[in-house]
Amino acid sequence: MTADAGVTETIAVLIVEDEPEIATQIARRLETEGWRPHIAGTGPDGVRSAEELEPDLIVLDVMLPGIDGLEVCRRIQAGHAGAGTTAPPILMLTARDDETDMIIGLGVGADDYLTKPFSMRELLARLKVLLRRVDRARQIPATAPAEGTSAALTLGDLVIDQGARRVTRNGNEAHLTPTEFDLLLCLARSPRTVLSRERLLAEVWDWVDASGTRTVDSHVKALRRKLGSDLIRTVHGVGYALEPTA
Repeated sequence: MTADAGVTETIAVLIVEDEPEIATQIARRLETEGWRPHIAGTGPDGVRSAEELEPDLIVLDVMLPGIDGLEVCRRIQAGHAGAGTTAPPILMLTARDDETDMIIGLGVGADDYLTKPFSMRELLARLKVLLRRVDRARQIPATAPAEGTSAALTLGDLVIDQGARRVTRNGNEAHLTPTEFDLLLCLARSPRTVLSRERLLAEVWDWVDASGTRTVDSHVKALRRKLGSDLIRTVHGVGYALEPTA
């Protein structure tokens, strides 16, 4: 599987959206890319379809009949955690530009979000970025850390196992999404060094512009909720720095 324009393998995308017009528009746009969309119109149908289809990507609306998108995300993540597998990347759609909703969504396992209304071009670009990141992770053997690094990166009471993609602080494991792990690792490789939002966007999300700076902010807040508010320092107007505890 790859997200490049010349792919020959079909990308399966589950669209969990209760508004038929929006779901159909997304499906048609994905079909023009040669991808294979499947639509689920309720929360329970979304959970069931995710289990049966094993999609490469999931586009998940927050407001759904039956159970909401946050609960759908929780159940999908829990199902994969129980099976010892990694859930597919999840991009959440929210009708409100509410940062609290975004943080909650990221906290339950979403990898990215878009606020309605959105352009199909932006949606497709976000999905391709998620696919590229998944491809990179698959191409690097889990037991082979980057050259010059050890499998475990220890910074004070924070331990990042790069091979197993596990994080502990004070001996307590934190369950991070793939995006949260990549962001934390990026910061941890340059401890106490301020990294700009633009640099983080480029290295973690593969974005070449600054349009997603709020995405960085929301993911940092999600990391703080899971690892402690003292671990990542904000430098206003610039970016963030990891501050290991002695």
